[in-house]
Amino acid sequence: MILNEDLLVDHKYLGAFIIGVIGVILLIWGILRNEKQTLATLLGFLGGVLVWTGWIEFSFVWIAEKNNVAPLMENGDIATKPEYLVMLSSIGLLATVCLFYLFSRHNCTFFIWFQKVFKFRDKIVLTQGNIKKPLAVSTFSESIMILWFFYILLLVVYDEQIAGDRHPATYIVGFGSLLWSIYLFAKLIKIQNFDYAIRYAIPTVIIFWNFIEVIGRWDLFKEIWVHPFEYWWQVSLFFIAFIGLFILFIRSPKFQRKHKHTPVQITK
Repeated sequence: MILNEDLLVDHKYLGAFIIGVIGVILLIWGILRNEKQTLATLLGFLGGVLVWTGWIEFSFVWIAEKNNVAPLMENGDIATKPEYLVMLSSIGLLATVCLFYLFSRHNCTFFIWFQKVFKFRDKIVLTQGNIKKPLAVSTFSESIMILWFFYILLLVVYDEQIAGDRHPATYIVGFGSLLWSIYLFAKLIKIQNFDYAIRYAIPTVIIFWNFIEVIGRWDLFKEIWVHPFEYWWQVSLFFIAFIGLFILFIRSPKFQRKHKHTPVQITK
């Protein structure tokens, strides 16, 4: 996102559109290669990240600039950019979409927990017939939902009229996310299926990142990823490592598992 803004400047929205299009292309590729579960999962995740960055985040940037929304300033520095102030307005839409996940059948453990607690999971009936799960689509949509949910959560607790970045609620979110991610990581390392481990790792890392976001908000360290030109070699090293691992995961037979299509039992 920073590179798109700094390199393209006046053409950043064209760049953002192209980023989103690439994300959709990766999603379609993942759908077409659904039998290769690791590849489909990775493509769905990358597609979700690119669509979120290109289309969703930059749509908030566009609205903020269009309406001359001022950033939130603290001690002469920008505490919250205008686009994130605008993003907070989507909280009602987020709550509505969460209801869709809460009352539908899927494999998201977060919502499944609520379905079991309130004892209505068995009441949610699957579509009749054989279902071949599109892993890329589920990974794509859940990645966007998780990013959106925790963006809004952080923006809520950062808001001085609600809590504030030094409020106990922010400490609870930050350190609670750290403890939650440790718990999830302990379960993650026990997972044997690699593609499922990736899908489990996505929320694990995003939840952990809440802690990083909070301590970054407290200026306890410098976020090098928002200064890619100043820390170009560190960022380049991460990028090269990511590409190398991506190629390894999709090429090595050790990380591949064919999709096994089994009939779905309908719950009555």
